[in-house]
Amino acid sequence: MENMKEVAIDSSAVESFPSIRSGSYANIGTRHSMDDEHIRIDDLSAHLGSFFKWPSAFYAVFDGHGGPDAAAYIKRNAMRLFFEDAELPQTSDIDAVFLDALVDCHKKAFLLADIALADESSVSSSCGTTALTALVLGRHLLVANAGDCRAVLCRKGVAVDMSQDHRPSNLPERKRVEELGGYIEDEYLNGYLSVTRALGDWDLKLPLGAASPLIAEPDVQELMLTEDDEFLIIGCDGIWDVLSSQDAVSFVRRGLRRHDDPVMWARELVMEASRLHSTDNLTVVIICFSSPIVVESCTPRRRFRCCSLSEESRNRLRSLLEGT
Repeated sequence: MENMKEVAIDSSAVESFPSIRSGSYANIGTRHSMDDEHIRIDDLSAHLGSFFKWPSAFYAVFDGHGGPDAAAYIKRNAMRLFFEDAELPQTSDIDAVFLDALVDCHKKAFLLADIALADESSVSSSCGTTALTALVLGRHLLVANAGDCRAVLCRKGVAVDMSQDHRPSNLPERKRVEELGGYIEDEYLNGYLSVTRALGDWDLKLPLGAASPLIAEPDVQELMLTEDDEFLIIGCDGIWDVLSSQDAVSFVRRGLRRHDDPVMWARELVMEASRLHSTDNLTVVIICFSSPIVVESCTPRRRFRCCSLSEESRNRLRSLLEGT
């Protein structure tokens, strides 16, 4: 997927770092085990020290399959895999050259994480995980995705997909798989896996260095956040199996306008997916970039119907009151 660069890059993008608030919630759903993991870091510099010279934040969701081990390993080693070992570009400016290098660096980090799983003895070769990361650097948002987790930006109430689902039903993915000798059976890659990109799953991949139908390379999208961009939702596929991108954005936006609490509405979004009979683990992170316009809730006033009494009724009422 092509990188999205909608606004010219300038130094003010760093100085106007959004006042980020975030919330997350995860639930096992109807599954027997919880294979999802997630990361929520509103202040990345507190974790990385001098790696970034600018305000930054980092979020991720991982949806494991074949057991929880691959997702748990990637979460546990995320700072090393995505930052410390990733050979981040060194510069004092966030410019086009830096952003291109950062995109390449993030792609490389996914591939290195994939190799790390191949070398990790505690993770079975039949175990894997999808991965989606969201990095906020200044006012720049960079989303990388391999698998069927999804990132959706709310722009003035309109859902803007920041990732694509890597599933066999995705025609470009199906074509790529078939060109590399794989096949799709009942919407499963090689009759086994419901995604076409993932970290791990080395029993389904060709030896290192060979082109494989199942790959770990992410699609990356990058844009500059504006005042129109209200929040980002990232979630595992258990959410998106039962909610469209726009449905999720509208649900969260209405909620945030009543109670400006992303933790609450992350939970409510998970509960909504559960009410809609999602059959998967449920994990979501909501990252707010601006304060919502709060809609005041008020108790409606009672309306009383006014009426006039006839002269006869007034005399009868007076008689009752006077006891006569």
